[in-house]
Amino acid sequence: MNKKSWIGPLVILLGVYLLFFRKEALTAGTLFGNFWPTIFVIPLGLFFHWMYFSMTGRRGSGLLIPGGILFTVGLVCQIATLFDSWEYLWPGFIAAPAVGLFEFYWFTDRNKWLLIPINILGGLSVLFFAVFSFGALYNRFIFGQPVLAIALIVIGVGVMIAPRKRS
Repeated sequence: MNKKSWIGPLVILLGVYLLFFRKEALTAGTLFGNFWPTIFVIPLGLFFHWMYFSMTGRRGSGLLIPGGILFTVGLVCQIATLFDSWEYLWPGFIAAPAVGLFEFYWFTDRNKWLLIPINILGGLSVLFFAVFSFGALYNRFIFGQPVLAIALIVIGVGVMIAPRKRS
């Protein structure tokens, strides 16, 4: 593997981080504090996937469950850390076992009984994401900023001005 093939994207990501997310001085502690999921959790999940796909046959199919869980948890933690949105992204931890079980279902013999916990966990996760996200949007836009009010006014004016269809 060429050094430039992994150093280039790393430098680009560091530049994007400094451009958009820099709030304090750049130290090893701030980088570690902001990117610990990318350093530890996501690579471990990818390692489990690599182990499964590098094995021949279905001997290592059990590696997909922890791989999917760790990868999903790593993504949720990374996004929540960068955007400081833990209060909205916590349902991702409920979705993580659903992702791991779904990968196990998809890449193995497709036991239909696995769909029961997958659908329960996935449905709960989507429900909690929707409730907390819509609640946050409602509180932010209705009480904090008049964006929703302006959007409704523009939509109403558009409906009034739009030509009517003849039937």
